[in-house]
Amino acid sequence: MGDSAPSGQNNALDEAQGYPRQTDLREFPEDPDDKSIKLGLTPYHDIAPQLNELQERSDRVSAEVVGQSTEGRDLYLVTLTSPESPAETAQQNRWRDLIEDDPTAAAADETLAEDYKAPIWINANIHGDEWEGTDGALDVIERLATSEDAEDVELLDSTRIYLTVSNNPDGRVAGTRANAAGFDVNRDFITSSQPESRAMRDLLIETQPLVMIDEHGYTSTTLIEPGTPPHGQNYEYDLYIKHAYENALGMEQAVKDLGYSETAQVDIPFRDFEPGEWDDWPPIFTPMYSIYQGAVGHTIEFPLRVNRADYEQLPEEELQRRSGINREVAEATIDAAIEYTDHNRDELIDDQIELFRRGWEGEAQPEIPDGYVPGFGEEDRYSVEFPGAYVIPAGHGQRSDRAAARLVDHLVAHDVRVTQARHTFHVDGQRYAKGSYVVDMHQPKRGLANVILAAGKDISDDVPGMYDISGWSHGLLWGATVAASDDPLSVRTTPVSAAGPTGSVSPGPNADLALTLTDGADVKAATFLLEQGVEVTRGEDGTLIVPASARAQAVVAAERFGVEFTRADRGSAGAPIVEPVIAAAASDDELLVLRELGFDVRPVSTAALNEGFDLSDVSTLYVSTGLDYAELDAEARAAVDEFLADGGLVTRGSGGAAFNEAADVLPVTSEAGRSDANGVVSVTGGEGPVSADAPEHSFVYSPLWFTDLGEGVHAEQRYADDPLVAGHWLPGDNGNGPGAAAGQASVVSGEAAGGTRAVLFGTEPLFRDHPKGLYAQVASAVFWAGS
Repeated sequence: MGDSAPSGQNNALDEAQGYPRQTDLREFPEDPDDKSIKLGLTPYHDIAPQLNELQERSDRVSAEVVGQSTEGRDLYLVTLTSPESPAETAQQNRWRDLIEDDPTAAAADETLAEDYKAPIWINANIHGDEWEGTDGALDVIERLATSEDAEDVELLDSTRIYLTVSNNPDGRVAGTRANAAGFDVNRDFITSSQPESRAMRDLLIETQPLVMIDEHGYTSTTLIEPGTPPHGQNYEYDLYIKHAYENALGMEQAVKDLGYSETAQVDIPFRDFEPGEWDDWPPIFTPMYSIYQGAVGHTIEFPLRVNRADYEQLPEEELQRRSGINREVAEATIDAAIEYTDHNRDELIDDQIELFRRGWEGEAQPEIPDGYVPGFGEEDRYSVEFPGAYVIPAGHGQRSDRAAARLVDHLVAHDVRVTQARHTFHVDGQRYAKGSYVVDMHQPKRGLANVILAAGKDISDDVPGMYDISGWSHGLLWGATVAASDDPLSVRTTPVSAAGPTGSVSPGPNADLALTLTDGADVKAATFLLEQGVEVTRGEDGTLIVPASARAQAVVAAERFGVEFTRADRGSAGAPIVEPVIAAAASDDELLVLRELGFDVRPVSTAALNEGFDLSDVSTLYVSTGLDYAELDAEARAAVDEFLADGGLVTRGSGGAAFNEAADVLPVTSEAGRSDANGVVSVTGGEGPVSADAPEHSFVYSPLWFTDLGEGVHAEQRYADDPLVAGHWLPGDNGNGPGAAAGQASVVSGEAAGGTRAVLFGTEPLFRDHPKGLYAQVASAVFWAGS
């Protein structure tokens, strides 16, 4: 949940060096429990010794560390290229920058056209239990590092091949898809909550590859993107698909040429699947995100499963046979992608230049004709009309200055160009203060800027289903006020490398202070003050009151978290709040967010309660998954009932609603939409104690709403009359589409007859650490319910 560092602060590559870069990689202790070993593959602790030895043998291979995993393992980048002096590397970097910064000049530079080394990036093992990409990459590295073949030498004279050997080493060792924090790194690129995705984001920006492939498994047949519709509407799709399709055909042939019966069939989703089965719509996946950075991105899926139940149940000999074939598939696809990049170097460079030129010029996306590539038709045609600019107000008109600063830093970290107004200006009759941020959409990565800031699109009528999420919006879900202008702005601005500081404390040493919970940073400040022993109270409207005697601590909190303390109204102090202790039966993403907000979080489950989990010092029980009241034994159920007589309850989703019903807490009925329905929704304020400052938009996945609200139950929020703003939500067999949810309660609160305070969420406010503007709403629920 932490703020993203502005681009350039933590460069993965030392651009002052030439090549090779003979880094002595630290070597990790041998781990006999590394899950790779059983498959006959390379354990993580053997990677650094192999790379160190190769660096000693070859001046074509450079190994560097570009980040650390959640548990502190090194993330290795290997670069294969012919030796370069520092001056030659500096020239390559200038050409790379020229392509983005001045594509017209780049197109006219004949020396660039002749001598620029074509960059390609191979990413392996982003899912920890999809191992073989690492070994295929190591095989390619060793062969090209030591080859005496003239064609290989010539290849490295005109190419830079970047390989991230294991993007998720913690998962590789443990045999888990997710990283050590429980996150799927390949769903995190547009959010950048995890160190593994942030490192790859920065690397992608710094290397600016023409082509990238991401090695995965396992789909029974080899799968090679491009994907099905819907296609990302912010892409320059014509520049992408013409290369992606041809490159896929080359990789397909390379896999078939391996000669195994298991590699005889290759699926290319664009060609072979129905719309929505394997789409490239959201920017959460590595290859799809890379398209916005100028690459032709592909996911590769190996055919033969060796993880999960197969890992545990199949004989070791069979596992190693399968892994061996998968490893060859990885090597074959890497080789074929390198060959495509080399053979199509000139056109790939020209098209990356053209992508950035269109952004600078503000040109409309071209209409792609039927048959542009085989099979391209009306169902593939997605485009968008880009606005002229976005404004992120500062001061007056801004919901949260801290949220605005976080959004600006996020944009900059993703290489979106942001400026700051040097004077007051007006747009569409609205006045914006000096210091407001402007995102001029005449910029090279306009597609990325728009996919972050725009509301998105309702694609429910376009396809019957989607592979993953269909709606997201930092502009609507990150807590900041963002406005779009159809036309470019005539405003004098200054480029921004980082957002300006926020945070203040109103003057008046003898006055109590008020803290309004509008952002996660406000919550962090509150939990910090509670940890310091400050007696914080909560007003009826949810505002937190800090006594004048704690002004010094408030000043520290304002500086540390960038929040605003205002002068409290006389007599506004309400009920004291306790420092929350949360017992959470929740998903990993929810646990992470709750902890990063500063709460003391203790995971709980049905099994843990049946084993005697101690609820005695818990203030709030948070339930979304993994806790089934009906499965509790008599002693555990009695302990929960005793807790609920005095403690607070916050639930999310169908699992939480089922717990509420079984435990007989709030008298409500829950209704569910389709389990795959998801997206950004419009909500309206209701009556209740916890949502006074909540945003007008929320996020849903498997949406839920509440009807038949009993006595004492308040609708904190309701779905709007036309709730779905962006995403995919069709009615199921029971007809529970967005029309059925319209006007119904999305969040409810109430005090049960036995005294339990409870808040039930039908929305998904902590989903994958993305909808950051919703975190304060959850925290308000925790503070109210547990006090």
